[in-house]
Amino acid sequence: MNKLLITVRAENSHDIATVRRVNELAFGQPNEAALVDLLRKSADPYISLVATDGEQVVGHIFFSPVSIESEDAFPTAMGLAPMAVLPEQQNRGVGSLLVREGLKECQRIGCDLIVVLGHPQFYPRFGFVPAHQKGLRSEYPVPPEVFMVAELKSGTLTGKHGLVKYRPEFAQV
Repeated sequence: MNKLLITVRAENSHDIATVRRVNELAFGQPNEAALVDLLRKSADPYISLVATDGEQVVGHIFFSPVSIESEDAFPTAMGLAPMAVLPEQQNRGVGSLLVREGLKECQRIGCDLIVVLGHPQFYPRFGFVPAHQKGLRSEYPVPPEVFMVAELKSGTLTGKHGLVKYRPEFAQV
């Protein structure tokens, strides 16, 4: 197995078609790629990063704002979705690098917590825990172990409860 020399950088306009292809191949359908296209137009702020091996884009991750319905005041929250890696590059550390760099970027812009609907065996290594353990629930009917949250600022969720909603203007594709 060849060692990858992966770098992560901000997506640019030249990456859009390739990012679409990466998402379509990784998920085996166009839905996530269409979601990214929609979010680029409507989310503010958003973070879109690509992983490259030389000049080839091999992975992509996207973060966009979410809202939390609650009686408590909530800090800035983002949702991680989607994260995609070309099938032939999976299980080689590309996704992990994207998540680590994405969380750093979210923290850099002042985000205090990240939610994700994802694999419960993958995301805990980055500090994600089932969101219900921190008082959050998803607007979607999903198994509790797949809806997770990571506090980028320790104690952000202490004593708080709420319903996480993906912003209505970011309609499901």
